[in-house]
Amino acid sequence: MDLPRLSLAPTFLRELFSARTLPRETEPDAIMEDAEQVAAFTETGRNDSTLAASYLFHTARASQVLQGCRRVIDLGCGPATQLVQIAALNPEIDFIGIDMSATMLDQARAHVERSGVGNVRFQVGDITKLTDFEDQSVDGVISTVSLHHLPTLAHLEQCFSEIGRVLSPGGALYLADFTRLKSLNSVIFFAYMNRDRDPHQLLLDYERSLRAAFLLEEFQALVRERLPAGVEVVSTFKVPLLMAVKTADRSLPGEKVEALREMRTRIHPRFRRDLDDMRIFFRLGGLGNDVFR
Repeated sequence: MDLPRLSLAPTFLRELFSARTLPRETEPDAIMEDAEQVAAFTETGRNDSTLAASYLFHTARASQVLQGCRRVIDLGCGPATQLVQIAALNPEIDFIGIDMSATMLDQARAHVERSGVGNVRFQVGDITKLTDFEDQSVDGVISTVSLHHLPTLAHLEQCFSEIGRVLSPGGALYLADFTRLKSLNSVIFFAYMNRDRDPHQLLLDYERSLRAAFLLEEFQALVRERLPAGVEVVSTFKVPLLMAVKTADRSLPGEKVEALREMRTRIHPRFRRDLDDMRIFFRLGGLGNDVFR
């Protein structure tokens, strides 16, 4: 075990036993339109980094709830790095990526074209006002690490209301994001624990995202108030650095399980360890059905 993981204990204990002192700080430039900024963000996200573990984890978990869906929307899809990976594994599903940044969606369309994935399209839109979608018109909604970009809790509430409106009865849901830690010291620890291997821009974006995260309790309240019965909230063990709002898992075909396990073997060993850490902390937090086991 390397030094960052050995030094996790003080942060873990601080989050367990200290009082909350960290206020929410809205991200600057949450909607990227500058072409150079968008290109830099996109390139950073697709280079070898800890994000490889996050992408594969969410691809596996989202795919498990989406089986049987035909039309799925991705809220805040950004440059579609995550969405393309999910769509490639699930070619029978039609995906619509929604983002407020037209420049970001230009990057997303280029990525789809390079990847040869044919079941993804995009539209510029506000994820708190899904006016292009009728009531109960989609049978799946996903969002991966995008909700913290919303400026206020009221916007998050409106987003959850829109999800509840457009999702068909019995529809699939997978929303994953950070939740706010108690201490700025904890944010700095997690944001920069991989500073020896991840690019600085990625680390800075991570710090800003953690500062902008909503509380786990806020997600839990919105699930109770705005979403159908049967939706659960799970988080990483004891310290809710990450959480997922999800419907029940559905059986994943054997060929998709094998494809995911093969994808795990292809990522760099250090990122494979990051993936396994996510799996462990979510499993201890109550998330079952780990396809990588």
